Amino acid sequence: MHIVFVTVPASGHIYPTLPLVQELTRRGHRVSYATSPDYRDVIADSGAELVPVDWYPEKVKASKGGQTTGELADMLVASIRHTKQVLPRTHERLTADRPDLIVHDAVTVLGSMLAAKLGLPSVSTFPNFAGNDKFDISTVLLPPDFDPQHPTFRQFVAEMHELAADFGVPVSSVTGAAQTADLNLVLIPREFQIQGEVFGPEFRFIGPSFGNREHEHDWQPPAGASKVLFVALGTVVNDRADFFGTVIKAFGGGDWHVAMAVGHQVDIAQLGEIPANFDVRPYFPQPEVLRHTDVFLSHSGMGSTMEAIMREVPIVSYPQIPEQAANGRRVQELGLGRLLDISRDVDPDELRHVVEEVAVDKEIRANLATMAGHVRDAGGPAAGADAIEELVR
Repeated sequence: MHIVFVTVPASGHIYPTLPLVQELTRRGHRVSYATSPDYRDVIADSGAELVPVDWYPEKVKASKGGQTTGELADMLVASIRHTKQVLPRTHERLTADRPDLIVHDAVTVLGSMLAAKLGLPSVSTFPNFAGNDKFDISTVLLPPDFDPQHPTFRQFVAEMHELAADFGVPVSSVTGAAQTADLNLVLIPREFQIQGEVFGPEFRFIGPSFGNREHEHDWQPPAGASKVLFVALGTVVNDRADFFGTVIKAFGGGDWHVAMAVGHQVDIAQLGEIPANFDVRPYFPQPEVLRHTDVFLSHSGMGSTMEAIMREVPIVSYPQIPEQAANGRRVQELGLGRLLDISRDVDPDELRHVVEEVAVDKEIRANLATMAGHVRDAGGPAAGADAIEELVR
């Protein structure tokens, strides 16, 4: 088969699909991948051919205390306008080199619109929680202050309907991509999914896989480090110098070795003197660091959450946007860690206390072992490839 993947150019959406691409190419299928040229190298490494889409969605923004309706609406308007710009050229490319199937990220309406226009079978991939007619995912992903009458959000809805009409596809292909796909591959285990029991056979919970990321770099804590705390807020919203400063106050000079990833938006110099028990960098090789980690202080992006579960590392969640907050709540509900309150400043003593409690909680360790078993049993890329081949047959 010739299979085309279409995914929004964001690491948290592209990377989870690459092991599936590798499995499909291993089976002899030809895979093209439509996304930003920024991902050219990792696409090539997966065995796929890049279909370059000059597509650069608006950067995700979140105010201190969490994302607002206005910030979400600005991002959605920018996304629909970028889709409008790249749609004609991508349609032309796929018409000239017609695939047998389109696999598209659940939030990437470009993929669902192209599948509808070309009359092709479609598969949605969900790197996060899935939603259906029995579980409205928007109830956990919208900002706490969400106002559907916000002027920018109303503008987004209008432009979304206009885009569907201009391209000649049903509006459902823009407003409800997850509901129009023939098959839905959810990259988490069913046991982690909110209300996982309400999803039928059109949803396959194949769990996460990280492919080549498993051994991308080597990392070791310093000799003599008895406890390791890994701190990272991901790559999307991490401009939180205040929070990183609180972590230094909480653990500086103590008996934890702290590996802290601050991203490229925070100047390490502005954090002041770095204690001897801290290793502060823009980024770390996360899968390798987690091999040695006792507690993960995380934004709780789904990729990071699944990596921590696979390594059976307790999680203390400090989410920045609604979907991360939903993940953090689920982590706490399932007894896999604790959720911090982002609506107020974190007290250093409180933070240290929570981390130390989580580190020695035997129930959390037992729950992590159980969930890690569910991840292993979900089937991974092989199960996803089986389902795609089944669909086309």
